[in-house]
Amino acid sequence: MAKNSRSQWIAKNLQRMLNVGLIFLAAILVVFLIKETIHLGQMLFVNSQEVSSYKLIEGIVIYFLYFEFIALIVKYFESGYHFPLRYFIYIGITAIIRLIIVDHESPMDTLIYSASILLLVVTLYLANTERLKRE
Repeated sequence: MAKNSRSQWIAKNLQRMLNVGLIFLAAILVVFLIKETIHLGQMLFVNSQEVSSYKLIEGIVIYFLYFEFIALIVKYFESGYHFPLRYFIYIGITAIIRLIIVDHESPMDTLIYSASILLLVVTLYLANTERLKRE
């Protein structure tokens, strides 16, 4: 009995440390999201020189990555300390799209990245089926 209560105490304290760490990480991500918002605003409205469309699209995709990570942390707390698989898949798709935008020199690499996106979309479809959906 004492061993079980000790295990629960350890698990509860580790969960608290994880929660504090995730709140700290969320605060850092919010700061970076604000910085990215300011940077995008400067690229659009302040810079008088021509802004590359690739740089603008890359900035927007980075913005969505920050947004998705913050949403993942929020969903973690809302779903009772559980990270839903589909949010990781969304983040993976967005990250690969950013990679294609930034590194599109090699057609073979772009094809492999596109196949990776297709695989993630199929995985997302399977994860959202009624048998695998937990929410």
